[in-house]
Amino acid sequence: MRAALSLIAIAALGACAHAEPVKTTDTSNCEQVGFDGADFTVCHFNAATDEIRLFHTAPDGRPFAQFSRLSETVFANDAELIFAMNAGMYHPDRSPVGLYIEDGETVRSLVRGDGPGNFQLLPNGVFWIDDGLAGVTETEAYAEAELDPVHATQSGPLLVLDGELHPAFREASDSLFIRNGVGVAEDGQTVFFAISSEPVNFHHFARLFRDALETPNALFLDGKVSKLYAPEFNRHDFGFGMGPIVGVVRPFLPDDPEGE
Repeated sequence: MRAALSLIAIAALGACAHAEPVKTTDTSNCEQVGFDGADFTVCHFNAATDEIRLFHTAPDGRPFAQFSRLSETVFANDAELIFAMNAGMYHPDRSPVGLYIEDGETVRSLVRGDGPGNFQLLPNGVFWIDDGLAGVTETEAYAEAELDPVHATQSGPLLVLDGELHPAFREASDSLFIRNGVGVAEDGQTVFFAISSEPVNFHHFARLFRDALETPNALFLDGKVSKLYAPEFNRHDFGFGMGPIVGVVRPFLPDDPEGE
């Protein structure tokens, strides 16, 4: 089991001789990480102590689509959105392509089987959060386990499965995009969200999770529309409207009645 990402941990990592990661910037939860010639922003949270959850539909019945709308809604409920990222592929109407569970309510059922596009480049999987734990589980294994999490989003392909890269990834692939994804450490609590600062291929992005972040399982969330909201890191990306969003919420502390 490993602790959350830190300067010492980043400096010590070197699973690949040609891909030693170098930390360049630090904030409380997010770090700028150089890995094998490319830069990434990595944010880490603890499922047992941080409120990691999924969002899709605003109070007006429309998808949040933008971080600003989500942040305003969270603020209106006496809390702060401290991190957010797009959380899986979606249809033109911004409804989830695969399994989507929010606050225990299943909005869309698990999608099984292969097909065109990255989502169905098998194996794909599910990122889920439940009772202080988190996981990335391959789709068929998820179905067989009969999990019933509070939050879940299905996407694909899996970047890393049981410590192995997706078999379809090629190191020399010229399919380069900004990409974002999520991985969970062996402890089942430490969750890493990463987004590339420049276009990278699947093989490169997957190795970040396996070799630098040491997550045995990691899931691709999207490319092209990948965006990050991390105010402490001066990131508030905007552009194409999103479907599912994963966020971390921190309630405001109650006022001190004695003014101390």
